[in-house]
Amino acid sequence: MRQRRTRRDEILQAIASGEVDVGSLAARFGVSASTIRRDLQDLSAQQPIARTYGGAMLVGASRERSLSVRAGQNQAAKAAIAETALRHIKDGETLILDGGSTVEALGRRLGGRRLRILTNNLPLIPVLAQQPEIELVVLGGTVRPISMGTTGPLAEQTLRHVTADKLFTSADGLMPGHGLCEATLEQVSLKSMMMRRAAAVFVLADRSKLGHGGQPFWSPLPGGTTLITDAPPEDCAAFEAEGLVVRCCGPGA
Repeated sequence: MRQRRTRRDEILQAIASGEVDVGSLAARFGVSASTIRRDLQDLSAQQPIARTYGGAMLVGASRERSLSVRAGQNQAAKAAIAETALRHIKDGETLILDGGSTVEALGRRLGGRRLRILTNNLPLIPVLAQQPEIELVVLGGTVRPISMGTTGPLAEQTLRHVTADKLFTSADGLMPGHGLCEATLEQVSLKSMMMRRAAAVFVLADRSKLGHGGQPFWSPLPGGTTLITDAPPEDCAAFEAEGLVVRCCGPGA
């Protein structure tokens, strides 16, 4: 009985890291798939988990924080990440700048550069529109007031007509084996489209985002993605093992 309780505690920890399928759980704990299904059935009566096709996931995802709240958090780390990202940008390039406070920190450092920028990051629009050497394309769509970004089919339709040299994106969380997570399906759908339209993908994420899977919608990261973070190397090893290029910066590196 104690072994079963221990296994179920570990199953909950695994599910907290993102959606997990029955087969992988069975292999991990050395039991049959039917045993895992019984465990999940029992857990669903006690914990906020939901059965999915072939697995389970936590329900009641972490509460999404507003952009104004996030902008005031980890400011030193975001500045260091933005400065590192800045070194990867060359004049004449076409960039996609996603929403989020860390990407906003990067965008505010692009004054005087000669660039074409496509963005759904609404706080950046008045900033970049004042730069005479920047050609600015705004991705229209549905505005999400909590994140001050646009999503939806109108934004995706615009992206279908362009290609970019580089994408700089953000995330609510990053998990090895899953990619990045966000609060809505529309967000990850747009991010996935951005990744397909860019020759190189850069994820800007401070250390609090690594290993965090508090939101229910996921977008896998393409091979060769560059992760720019202030996290220490030991926190980045699993991402490097998956083929991500990690660029550490700041005091935590």
